Amino acid sequence: MTIERVKTKIGQCDLIIETGKFAKQASGAVTVQYGETVVLITAVASKDPRENVDFLPLTVEYQEKTYAAGKIPGGFFKREGRPSEKEILTARLIDRPIRPLFPKGFVNDMQIMAIVLSHDGQNNADVLAMIGASCALGLSNIPFPLYLGALRIGKIGDEFIINPTYSQLDESNLDLILAGTKDRAVMIEAGAKEVSEELILEAVKFGQNHMQSIIQLQEKLVKKCGKPKADFELKQIDKALLSKIEKAALKKIEATCNKPEKEEQEAEIDLICEGLIEEFAGEEQDACTEQDIKGAVSEIEKQVVRNNIIEKKKRADGRGFNDIRPITCEVSALPRTHGSGLFTRGQTQSLSIVTLGTGQDEQMIDALEGEAFKSFMLHYNFPSFSVGEVRPVRGPGRREIGHGALAERALKPILPSKEEFPYTIRVVSEILESNGSSSMASVCAGTLALMDAGVAIKAPVSGIAMGLVKEGKDTAILADIMGLEDHYGDMDFKVTGTEKGITAVQMDLKIDGITMDLLQEILEQSKQARQFILQKITEVIDKPRESVSEFAPKIINMRIDPSKIGNVIGPGGKIIRKIIEDTGVTIDIEDDGMVSIASTSDEGIKEAIDIVKSLTEDVEIGKTYRGKVTKLMNFGAFCEVLPGKEGLIHVSELDDKFVKSVEDVLKVGDEVMVKVIAIDQQGRVNLSRKQALKEKSE
Repeated sequence: MTIERVKTKIGQCDLIIETGKFAKQASGAVTVQYGETVVLITAVASKDPRENVDFLPLTVEYQEKTYAAGKIPGGFFKREGRPSEKEILTARLIDRPIRPLFPKGFVNDMQIMAIVLSHDGQNNADVLAMIGASCALGLSNIPFPLYLGALRIGKIGDEFIINPTYSQLDESNLDLILAGTKDRAVMIEAGAKEVSEELILEAVKFGQNHMQSIIQLQEKLVKKCGKPKADFELKQIDKALLSKIEKAALKKIEATCNKPEKEEQEAEIDLICEGLIEEFAGEEQDACTEQDIKGAVSEIEKQVVRNNIIEKKKRADGRGFNDIRPITCEVSALPRTHGSGLFTRGQTQSLSIVTLGTGQDEQMIDALEGEAFKSFMLHYNFPSFSVGEVRPVRGPGRREIGHGALAERALKPILPSKEEFPYTIRVVSEILESNGSSSMASVCAGTLALMDAGVAIKAPVSGIAMGLVKEGKDTAILADIMGLEDHYGDMDFKVTGTEKGITAVQMDLKIDGITMDLLQEILEQSKQARQFILQKITEVIDKPRESVSEFAPKIINMRIDPSKIGNVIGPGGKIIRKIIEDTGVTIDIEDDGMVSIASTSDEGIKEAIDIVKSLTEDVEIGKTYRGKVTKLMNFGAFCEVLPGKEGLIHVSELDDKFVKSVEDVLKVGDEVMVKVIAIDQQGRVNLSRKQALKEKSE
């Protein structure tokens, strides 16, 4: 196979796609390069379909090799281990836009693998992996009918930036990833600093225009060396069985779909399936399995739900398209946590808890682009009881990590700066009940908990999940989708924001894209829903509490001369360890001289502040100090007034009467009050005990 290479200028760099050099036994393989960041992406599908599945068995893996940035992994084994959060989130970014584009009924096992081979420290590899997945599938024999373009869009000032670097993103008020086909958006993932719906739409249009050259580049490469598409068997529901099940159970399924409670719906569907399995499974003339019958019932249920929405304008629980389920909010739900918020919307409930820590609680992130520290974390947990199921307890899965990252991105823009609020903040969302959009419930509960904890957020944030049912030219946009509408609908569009603007967007589709006009309509309707929920939140608590919880550590910031940091730390950390041991505080010192002292004890903080001040302040003329005598001489005594800073008390300044011998008045180790009376050009300090005594007597 010959090596083929295509390239085009995108944003600030050339985008280069190459095939035929690496991984030639994969069904499709490409490298995608942007700047000096290079990603290898492969696509492989099994020859035979998987038995007894009714979903696309696609797995996506994204791996960042540390050698790509010239690093050796940390830890005992010195090799890459379990996927990082960044790797998991990027794998989801690749999966979400390509999944809806496969033909219905394709059930062959399939794997997309993306490996970062080289990283320049400036250009993120995630968008390159998304482009590579589309191109590798296009080159392969796997049935993938469309090409996807992908871009990251930032905005600095009035200018949109294509594929901004890490440093540019720090200045940007928008970080939007767009995946789309020639004329439609398929996936949006965005974090923003309270921007308008109009700006989001403008950014998507901008990205859609610039993606065309990426799609054309893939088409050009596939035309040169793409494999013919194999004739894969597509799994279809037997029409005769579907007709038979419909005749036997349609009325029952329609009645079930009109029940408002999720548990009732599920219980009724289970009973219907049991009856149909008993009646039809294993018939000699037309044998069918339990799986076939359940698949047919699910297909009929889907048709009923969608027909009710499109034709009858009727949702499963009887709501109007823009209606939101009943909402209740509560703060201080728990007695000893630093802050808590309970948000319930219909049958979805999040209990969010805030914990405030010190700088020592920050999370260290060792990424290809360099080491960083996180002072805000949001963790999302989805226990099985929240949906009435029994499952073993494992670590957080990809879904939990993805939902937590979305909620974290939604709340991050409204947090105070480290200078304003010197705490490490952790929010944990425990999903106690779920029937649609628990990630948006986490955002709302997180807002409640942050305000309850006294975190000085800029504004409350609310979130809403919008759905879509599209049949031909008929469309229905649904606010606050429940689980059934999410499962059988065509879109899950989540948007969060303050009264001022949007902080996060996530759009996933089950169809091959939506137009800009439809996206505009969805954004407009979501704004109304978002503001309605925001009002419910602010009715309970409309601003942060004046102070943090009595159970949270108190943190005081003070700034010292950076050149004197060593005075506080001491040789080998000896001095700072003693301060911590004696006062019971924790101390963090930044390179710029910012010192954070934290403790639940006000006395401990005050004592530590006094010690740090004494270690770092300069001796001042006219100021009185309690000093310690360190050395006696014939002409006077040396006295340490600040750590490491001594002055001389001349014999004439020892007392207000004649002193024959220094030993008559002082001995080594005595603590005495002295006043600074002079500092010469060489920095030598002259002290007076006599003047300090005079001041005391007055």
